[in-house]
Amino acid sequence: MRSLFSPFKNKSHESIHDKKSNKHPEIGFVDNKWGYLSMVAAMIFFGISSTFNKILLADIHPTALAALTYTIAGVFLLGIRLSPIKNKILDLLNQKSKTDDSIKLKDYGILFLTAILGTVLAPIVFLNGLNDTTAVNASLLMNSETLFIIVIGFFFLKERFVRKDFIGFSFLILGTIFLTTNCQIQNISISQDFGNLLILGAAFFWSVDTSLGKLLSGKRDLILISALKCCIGGLILFFLSLMLNLSFYVPLYNMPYLLLVGVVSVGCSFVLIYFAIREIGSARVGSIFPLSALFGAIFAFLILGEPFSLMQLLFGILMFFGVYVLYKNGKYRKKDV
Repeated sequence: MRSLFSPFKNKSHESIHDKKSNKHPEIGFVDNKWGYLSMVAAMIFFGISSTFNKILLADIHPTALAALTYTIAGVFLLGIRLSPIKNKILDLLNQKSKTDDSIKLKDYGILFLTAILGTVLAPIVFLNGLNDTTAVNASLLMNSETLFIIVIGFFFLKERFVRKDFIGFSFLILGTIFLTTNCQIQNISISQDFGNLLILGAAFFWSVDTSLGKLLSGKRDLILISALKCCIGGLILFFLSLMLNLSFYVPLYNMPYLLLVGVVSVGCSFVLIYFAIREIGSARVGSIFPLSALFGAIFAFLILGEPFSLMQLLFGILMFFGVYVLYKNGKYRKKDV
């Protein structure tokens, strides 16, 4: 990217003001709105999965449910890749990006690692931590994933931020805290130490998964990348469920919910997230993850009749404002992804 600025280096009469202005160089209009829109869409899909998973969990163990949803997602994506519409989807995703057509052995190793971290270890650790802490604590501690992603992005992936980025991050985190507690901070408990540590561990695993996703997001065939990740995670969880003698029974009337979660909430979301990481970077993608809590609360209110207050709505709007700040701040800056 430095070569893009080479014409300015030959100007010996560059003023001190110009040098200061190059601290965060601009290269003209870089509209990455599709990265943000795809991430918001993925969070809508994740949010609706929370509601349907609540319905499904009345009849099936969480590990078995995860095995089914990831396997369904993997089979769906492989079917898309073998279909005539594959090239149209890939052309749409890659029309404005330089991508790598090849997938090397190293890439498969990274893919396997992300599948283990993001689809096996993190969910299992999270569910066990949830048994030893409160739902409020779990929701709040999961915001540490955003902080982990920002740290990893800055120190290891060389992503760069300016002051306004952290304003956007703060709005998102603050909005999530008040959304998940319904403005009742006094409900936070610190007595479940082990459960809290497990939640933090799950957040770290998911943050590494998202950060490593940047190394795969530059590949052209994001459908194959997503399909393999889902299949690896689904098969491991499937065999783990068999070892635990868990039942895979799902009532016929709940099958539409299962298919929707597998195909849309997992399969489509994985492709959208990889695309978003390529466009806006893993740190900004991670900062938008809390929106899934907002959409989850909205869908739970609409479908399950769970309470959703005006204050929660207002803090949800604050979260959207945080996304807007990130988008407007990055719109005219050098893409760091």
